[in-house]
Parts: sequence; structure tokens; C-alpha cells
Amino acid sequence: QVQLVESGGGLVQPGGSLRLSCAASGFTLRYYAIAWFRQAPGKEREGVSCISINDERTYYADSVKGRFTISRDNAKNTVYLQMNSLKPEDTAVYYCATDGGGTYCSGTYALQGQGTQVTVSS
Repeated sequence: QVQLVESGGGLVQPGGSLRLSCAASGFTLRYYAIAWFRQAPGKEREGVSCISINDERTYYADSVKGRFTISRDNAKNTVYLQMNSLKPEDTAVYYCATDGGGTYCSGTYALQGQGTQVTVSS
């Protein structure tokens, strides 16, 4: 079965950290650009980060730049999103997806996972 499964979400205090994982099954992640986006209640979907396969370029939304880091472990067929210095406004459901651009980051999404909830609150 071809799917992406996110994990690692949870409740964290402001200033804390979480690492989200995006594990693929049924296909090989290394051949795709992979994106993370988030959806908060009452807000539009927001692209958070993306990693391409060409030159391993990474992209970040201005709102997370300097705090979040995207990476991939091809041996584990997994992409990660390390989130540091978390803020209440980072609260959302986080999804990973294969990018609609295929090997590069286009800002569109193809196959996506079921999402993982991140809540930043004291």
C-alpha cells in the first residue's frame, strides 16, 4: 500500500521542540521532493517546508525560518521536520506530502499523510 504516515506530534510548551517523522511505505521517498504543510482551525493551509532531491535544496516559510529544519534519511525512507523554539501560533495539524513537482518543490501536493497534531501551549 502506497502511503505516508506522520508521527511525532504532541503537546509542548512554548519554546519547546518536537521532531516530526514522515515514513513512506510502498514507494521510495528518495525519488521525490517532500513537503510539510500545516492546517490550523479557521486558517488557510500553509506550506511549511520542502526538500527537493536535486541538490537537496530546502525551503522554509518565513514564519518558521531559523526554527524548523527539514531533512531526510533515505536508509529509513523517512523525512523529518525538526521544530525548535515552538510558538503557540505553530499549533496545527501537520501533514507531509509528496510534492506535485515530483523531484523539485513546487508548492503543490500529491500524496499526503493523515496528519499529526502539534499543540503549543503552556
